[in-house]
Amino acid sequence: MVYQPAEDSYLLEKEVKSLISKLKNKELDKIKVLDMGSGSGIQAQASIKSGIKMSNVLCVDIDEEVIDFLKKQKLQAVQSNLFSNIKDKFNLIIFNAPYLPEDKDEKKYGKVLDTTAGKKGFEIIIKFLEQAKQHLNKEGKILLLFSNLSKPRVILKEAKQLGYKYKKLAEQKLFFEKLFVYEFLVD
Repeated sequence: MVYQPAEDSYLLEKEVKSLISKLKNKELDKIKVLDMGSGSGIQAQASIKSGIKMSNVLCVDIDEEVIDFLKKQKLQAVQSNLFSNIKDKFNLIIFNAPYLPEDKDEKKYGKVLDTTAGKKGFEIIIKFLEQAKQHLNKEGKILLLFSNLSKPRVILKEAKQLGYKYKKLAEQKLFFEKLFVYEFLVD
């Protein structure tokens, strides 16, 4: 199922546009972007609209239906469980990660929800950070969105142990949670 943009998507999109707008025009031709867990492709589209060449943007999602949808949008798309089918390196990796703890009622649905990041709400994010380092160019950046329900202290502690430097770029309060966008760099 294609994840439709919501508050989290729009918050991350704003930070993607802001980061790319700070680059010099001559750099834009060389920037390679990976939109992990692409869903609707909103982050890939934001990158392209901000000046990144379409041929330098790759969408990745685990869901075959999403990949078909993205290809119909003329986006480059690869089906992959995180980086399992990705060989390249990128200057920017964007991930609107699943960030909620497992819902006790998920078994009723017959599958894990698109927003579930594991039993505690951070497992997929940690796995992503472990793998992402191998796919970042020198001075590459990661823009990662997660929630206060994802146990940010755990994520940031693990990121530090993995050799990342990080800074919070944005925060948005919703009804029952706070969303955060962080920038990660390899130390």
